[in-house]
Amino acid sequence: MADPVLGQAVVPLLKGVVYADTQTAAWETLLVIPAAVRDYLSHLGLDVIIDEAEGFAYLTQRDPDEESEAPAISRLIARRPLSFRVTLLLALLRRALLELDVSGDQTRLVLTRDQLVELVRTYHPERHNEAKLTEAVETDVRKVVELGMARPLRDQPHTYEVRRVLKAFVDAQWLGEVSHKLAALVDEHNTTTGDTTTGGIT
Repeated sequence: MADPVLGQAVVPLLKGVVYADTQTAAWETLLVIPAAVRDYLSHLGLDVIIDEAEGFAYLTQRDPDEESEAPAISRLIARRPLSFRVTLLLALLRRALLELDVSGDQTRLVLTRDQLVELVRTYHPERHNEAKLTEAVETDVRKVVELGMARPLRDQPHTYEVRRVLKAFVDAQWLGEVSHKLAALVDEHNTTTGDTTTGGIT
């Protein structure tokens, strides 16, 4: 069993992403004893990823070594298949974070529900039905919050901060692959409807 000090970092990590700005005690403990935390969790087949610059840490599950004679460890971190809509939203949020970093004007990406609707509108299956589009986006945002990639702001209804841990899960290669698929969808839609206006993720 982990000692109380070690547990201050280990337990929050096992529950999800640890953020410097909202989980101060866990974050500070993690930075003080990172080697001890890594050693303890390695026995569970887990690796600790710490990004001090962005202020977050999370766990990844090691893939079993086929050549190892040691018994395989049961998977603690479930792989979650994502729907097209959630994948779409994550890709567009990742691009928005990239644009924010390039501009250098702000460090926090905060978006309202209406802004999120406009962000996905071009590519969304429900783009021709405003009520269904808004309802679908609200559902998808809840999933993104559940994944730890965004959080609702308490003092601002229907407003969300995109968490920078998203950058760790959506890399440039994945974003590029999704971008090509979305561009193809837009081209297909334009061909079907006769709309010559183009759009895409770059």
